[in-house]
Amino acid sequence: MRVGICSLGCKVNIYESEYVISKLKDAGYVIVGFEDKADIYIINTCSVTNESDKKSRKMINRARKNNPMGVIVVMGCYSQVSSDEIDADIILGNKDKSKIVDILDDYLENREKKKLIYDLTNIPFENMEINSFDSHTRGFVKIQDGCNAFCTYCIIPYTRGRIRSKSFNLVIDEVTNLVNNGYKEIVLTGIHTGKYGIDIGSSLEELLYALVEIPGIYRIRLSSIEINELTSGIINLIKENDIMAKHLHVPLQSGSDRILKLMNRRYNKKEFLDMISNLKHIPEISLTTDLIVGFPSESEQEFEETMDTLIQIGFTKIHTFPYSRRKGTPADKMVEQVRPEVKKERVHKILELSNDSENKYYESMVGKIFNGVAEHHNNGLIVVHTSNFIPVIIEDKVDNNEVVDVQIEKVDGLNVYGKIVK
Repeated sequence: MRVGICSLGCKVNIYESEYVISKLKDAGYVIVGFEDKADIYIINTCSVTNESDKKSRKMINRARKNNPMGVIVVMGCYSQVSSDEIDADIILGNKDKSKIVDILDDYLENREKKKLIYDLTNIPFENMEINSFDSHTRGFVKIQDGCNAFCTYCIIPYTRGRIRSKSFNLVIDEVTNLVNNGYKEIVLTGIHTGKYGIDIGSSLEELLYALVEIPGIYRIRLSSIEINELTSGIINLIKENDIMAKHLHVPLQSGSDRILKLMNRRYNKKEFLDMISNLKHIPEISLTTDLIVGFPSESEQEFEETMDTLIQIGFTKIHTFPYSRRKGTPADKMVEQVRPEVKKERVHKILELSNDSENKYYESMVGKIFNGVAEHHNNGLIVVHTSNFIPVIIEDKVDNNEVVDVQIEKVDGLNVYGKIVK
């Protein structure tokens, strides 16, 4: 039978969708494009904002339009917290995705609708292991799930449950297998990656020191980490070991102490700046961040304070989001919601700052030589992502997934161009 899969949201969802694809292929299902006519459609949903919910509903409707007689499977975060809103043949939350083949086979035999939603407060880590990826040159490994932080704007602790970690040895085995299968760069991902191991007597630092010793491994990249979870040991490893990518994505969310407190973030501005200064000692480090503008009651003065904080830090890139109300979170009930036009104006200002910062960082790297993995894109471009995550476009003919040295020659806006050097 033909299956079309749509994955919305974060890298964890992408990893889980890849796992589902691999299991379905092993069971004899044929994977097709989501826009194609299929017998079964699987939507792995996101629910981080109300807009994410809308997009999830849109993709469910699109699947039904593609084939009104097709089987609709909705799984993930939206179905975990809003299953009563969903009309589908199979509704699956954030548990038992690894059992997708058995669940589908049972439905196809009995044609009885299923709703499998569980309490995620106290469940073990659901083991998944991927040996190859259909659509990625890099190998992703999910090492952790769940979050205990309860930021006031965030629904994720309710959609993903509490922190739980993949077994230390299973992570080592999965990364080793990916390396042996030819993957040069491994991206470690999770919902709250920096908390890896707290439930199993280990830590992210311990894991990283073991991973860099795997024979043949070329590069390890962290997808995202809270800055107050970067231990001195992790920082030293990134600085001293070339296997660790010289790029960190550290969410700031706001540069105002009052707003940070309202958000229930676990640091103030001074603490964040102090920790950033520790990272600046790593040569050519690239630091990127997430930022929410227009949080309830954020004043113009507090927004300007955030702008000043961003300028002081000098992030390479700022991923900016207008605050989006999310039903079920404390921030949704806060008074003084910021007007949409004000949020839009603030996003525009941050975007201008981000583009300027990104351009200046790239310009500062002109003439320098970096190594990275060549990726062939569908549009015909060949891009080499350096350790500090500069996407260098090259015209040289090289194999996909080949490690090459590139010299950055010029920058045009946010496009970086280079050539291979021997």
